[in-house]
Amino acid sequence: MNIVNFTPITATFGGMIIGLAVVIFFLFNGRLVGISGIAANALSEKNNRFDNLLFLIGLVIGPILYTVFTNKQINITISNSLILLICAGLLVGMGTRVSGGCTSGHGISGIGRFSLRSIIATITFMIVGILTVLIKNYI
Repeated sequence: MNIVNFTPITATFGGMIIGLAVVIFFLFNGRLVGISGIAANALSEKNNRFDNLLFLIGLVIGPILYTVFTNKQINITISNSLILLICAGLLVGMGTRVSGGCTSGHGISGIGRFSLRSIIATITFMIVGILTVLIKNYI
């Protein structure tokens, strides 16, 4: 196995910043951070729609600001198969509904609260993700 992007120092600081953002979001909004829940609430909920939209806009603006201030490009490769992208999106959407949240909600907020359900969900996400990569790369 070839580890190309092994950056423990920047990964640690990134994790600390994400953890701090989760705490700040909870203190100011009284809600946990989960991207699928925030996206669903932004589309359907009327009371906190502005907060949810600001959070989602921040997810888009963050990488843009990173590239502006560091002059580094973020290289992202997305499959050019529209059918594969649609199927993947539907599977992710169904998975977030079945598991009661997404990787950010369970993995960051849930594990931070020592939620057994979130710990089990995150372990399941990781196992399925690893198996998916192995199947895609070796079969």
